[in-house]
Amino acid sequence: MALFARLARIWRHRWTDEADLRRALPADLLDRLTHRVSASEKRHTGEIRICVEAGLPLSYLWRDAPARERAIMLFGKLRVWDTEHNNGVLIYLLLAEHAIEIVADRGIDARVDDAQWAALAQRMGAAFREGRFEDGLTQALEEVSALLVAHFPLAEGHADSNELPDAPVVL
Repeated sequence: MALFARLARIWRHRWTDEADLRRALPADLLDRLTHRVSASEKRHTGEIRICVEAGLPLSYLWRDAPARERAIMLFGKLRVWDTEHNNGVLIYLLLAEHAIEIVADRGIDARVDDAQWAALAQRMGAAFREGRFEDGLTQALEEVSALLVAHFPLAEGHADSNELPDAPVVL
């Protein structure tokens, strides 16, 4: 990557801050998303995590790491990979690059092809470009939920074990 492009990327990530996060995802929206994740997980055995980050850490920027690498690292750090049925899904948003990454554990990923995940991310991106963050995230949650219900429905009479927190992670 050319020096100018690298410096521009670093600047963009350092410039995007918590105020940008709060404008895109105010506290009341985070509460509604928490409740939507909780309601979703009462219908299937999967776990859904939302993680939103203003900009990448400097260590990622210096080595020109892509958003996908950060999403995979957070997938592990947030223990989305560590569910009983290997059916956790991370929805990762990187505001500085308008990047959306969907990282799915092997149990659900084996049942959903890459084109479905990509289409879901594209629909989210379209809503985000129009400034409709809540609509985009709600639609994505509904789509991920539908996939998890189809492949990992909660058996009648079984309680949701809720292995991971439902609240979005804001970094």
